[in-house]
Amino acid sequence: MAKRVKPLPALDWLAPRLRIARSASLACFLALIALLSLNNLLFADLHGARVGVIMAIELLPLLLLLPGMLKGSARAHAWTCFVVNLYFIKGVLAAFDPARALLGWVEVALSLGLFVSALLYVRWRFQFDRRVAGEGG
Repeated sequence: MAKRVKPLPALDWLAPRLRIARSASLACFLALIALLSLNNLLFADLHGARVGVIMAIELLPLLLLLPGMLKGSARAHAWTCFVVNLYFIKGVLAAFDPARALLGWVEVALSLGLFVSALLYVRWRFQFDRRVAGEGG
């Protein structure tokens, strides 16, 4: 029996969703970097650890993805979906510590927003590219 293929959405339906998803993912991505940086520079009690080392460890995964995110690469957005799970877990752990609850919940919200918007961007980007290449539906 032949496999039924779901038709691709129209370009005029995909284009605004791509812009919104990319804007949302970039905003959450940059806000997460800002949150981690400000927290480590201003509020975190690092118990004598060097701020630069802690920031490098926390920000390195995001900074590796930054060029691709700024370019709008679907592959970078897909990798971001994997990497942001680390920050989600870190945020959940912080949310249950009364001293860091606010930071934790903000980190959870930003990482969840980044995950969803980046995932939608990847899906719609590949659908858009397939539609532009002439694949119909």
